[in-house]
Amino acid sequence: MNKILKYVIFDIVQNKIVLIYTVLLLVISLSVFNLENNSAKGLLSLLNIILIIVPLICIIFSTIYIYNSSEFIELLVSQPIKRKAIWLSIFSGLATSLAVAFFIGAGVPILLYHADKTGMMMIATGLFLTLVFVSIAMLAAGLTRDKAKGIGLSILLWLYFSLIFDALVLFILFQFQDYPLERIMVFLSFLNPIDLSRTQILLLMDISALMGYTGAVFREFFGTSTGVVISFIGLSFWIIIPMFISLKKFKKKDL
Repeated sequence: MNKILKYVIFDIVQNKIVLIYTVLLLVISLSVFNLENNSAKGLLSLLNIILIIVPLICIIFSTIYIYNSSEFIELLVSQPIKRKAIWLSIFSGLATSLAVAFFIGAGVPILLYHADKTGMMMIATGLFLTLVFVSIAMLAAGLTRDKAKGIGLSILLWLYFSLIFDALVLFILFQFQDYPLERIMVFLSFLNPIDLSRTQILLLMDISALMGYTGAVFREFFGTSTGVVISFIGLSFWIIIPMFISLKKFKKKDL
């Protein structure tokens, strides 16, 4: 397993897309902090960029990498190696490489300009989002053998978590605006890893004061140490569940 992991990491690190992704994040992060007089405003601007770019790159790159490595995976399957070890090694290699790229591109500038509790939370959530969308990408790739369908499914999932989910939540709020839905909104935030990450960071930045009673409910839950732990447990489930399903599919898959 270690040999496969080292090969995958070495192969990904040499990939130009990962290098471009790292440099792009680094340039954007440094630009945002240098353009804003207040580092807190720069952090808020960077948050919106991270919540869009990181999931998009992670899910599309991981999906394409798995399809492009199909011959290598078939070769490994033909060897006396457990399929579980192969699949977990590929996931670990992708997750480690993209997590390092995120830390260099966004984590280092955050540590340089805003190394407080909020900055650390943004780095942690960015790393968790990286793992989440690598896991979702492996699920998408495991559901279909067709490369075009797999990439299309990955893009659709990214659109759902980035845009469509929020539109559905707003529709529910509009339709049931006469009912107290604040606590239901806390539950709904766990159904979307991007929203869960955004909520956690915004509460640390004290922007919840602008959200009225809803913000107070969110702060009551997410503002405590228990709430922070539960939110990261929620993100962990977003890593484990898609990975578990994709692993079951891969074990039964006829290559």
